[in-house]
Amino acid sequence: MTTAIEMPRVQECVVAACAYNNAGDCHAYAITIGSMDHAHCHTFVESPVRGGMESLIAQVGACQRSDCQHNEQLECHAPSIRVGPDNDLADCMTYVGR
Repeated sequence: MTTAIEMPRVQECVVAACAYNNAGDCHAYAITIGSMDHAHCHTFVESPVRGGMESLIAQVGACQRSDCQHNEQLECHAPSIRVGPDNDLADCMTYVGR
């Protein structure tokens, strides 16, 4: 069995409408980034119910944007990421095309 390396943290999320957001911190265990046309946060959910674990800050679990310079084998290797509005309400603002 192999051990997972530490994943990049979500340094900041400015999407206040997300149920995992609390004061700019994402409290999902891990998030998934990527759509066919942009770097959307697939973990975003708008709900009156608050989600996640207050004691942790989210990490990037998977990134489907293989065209990002931080992506290697569908894993994010940026030191950390920011989530906010770009093409959509919740996108990876750290995305940089190759």
